[in-house]
Amino acid sequence: MASLRTIRSRIRSTRNMLKITKALKLVSAAKLRRAQDAVVRARPYAQLLDEMLSSLAQARDEAGLAPHPLMAVRPQKRVEVLLLTSDRGLCGGFNANIIRRAQRFTVEEGPRFDRLQFSTIGKRGRDFARTKKLETRKDYIGFFGKLKFAMAKEIADDLIAEYQTGELDAVYLLYNEFKSAISQQISLKQLLPIVPPPPPPSKADPASGTGFIRPEHLFEPSRKEVLEQLLPRQLAMQVWRSLLESEASEHGARMTAMDSATTNATDMIASLTLQYNRARQAAITKELMEIVSGAEAMR
Repeated sequence: MASLRTIRSRIRSTRNMLKITKALKLVSAAKLRRAQDAVVRARPYAQLLDEMLSSLAQARDEAGLAPHPLMAVRPQKRVEVLLLTSDRGLCGGFNANIIRRAQRFTVEEGPRFDRLQFSTIGKRGRDFARTKKLETRKDYIGFFGKLKFAMAKEIADDLIAEYQTGELDAVYLLYNEFKSAISQQISLKQLLPIVPPPPPPSKADPASGTGFIRPEHLFEPSRKEVLEQLLPRQLAMQVWRSLLESEASEHGARMTAMDSATTNATDMIASLTLQYNRARQAAITKELMEIVSGAEAMR
């Protein structure tokens, strides 16, 4: 059995750990509320942007016009994966799950590409790429905690430049999508070439009761010029939304992990306290028996 001093030291260390995990849980809960609000505010704008892009792309197809360069599909020979992880740990399986998915993508899809490279956002993704000696084009560090739309636009402009010059044939985005404080879903999306989402279902014509109508939009300037401005913004919005989703997922995962760690620390303190009391009782009993034995020997 461990000595009383050893058990007291373990109890003291566990109590200090309990204070840390409880503080991290409270901090993550406060940050999660702000990050969740940012995600909720960004989703309607991103959805409307996708609907407008879908309408413009469909009108362009119906007119028989050539696809925009950012929407032109070509054989995927040079492919890049934009991997979003966190800068810090202590967030459960948040980073491990996304890194495991990146490894699976490399093994399953990598052989069909001539070149597969990564760009990483977050130190954990950067460390993973260096450890596995994966080809990395660029590392973005220090984004989380001070997110701004300009950061997403910088990444989007960089990807557009690489795609338009022919250095890349396709770009995929791999990140954790926020579902709730205790649930995150790994999402793999194609960023480039841009594939417009399917148009929303049309509403029935209330006048005739049969058939469907599609509202006609007037664009000023022309559809082409609107599309030229809309595509880079839509790409930047996808990156921006993924950054917000990933940050909210990180705080949710850390809050959950720290809550579990706090519970485990509390249970461990209770177990160590019981062990300490038993050891102390055994030591007192032993000392009493020695005193009684000594008294008996002196008679």
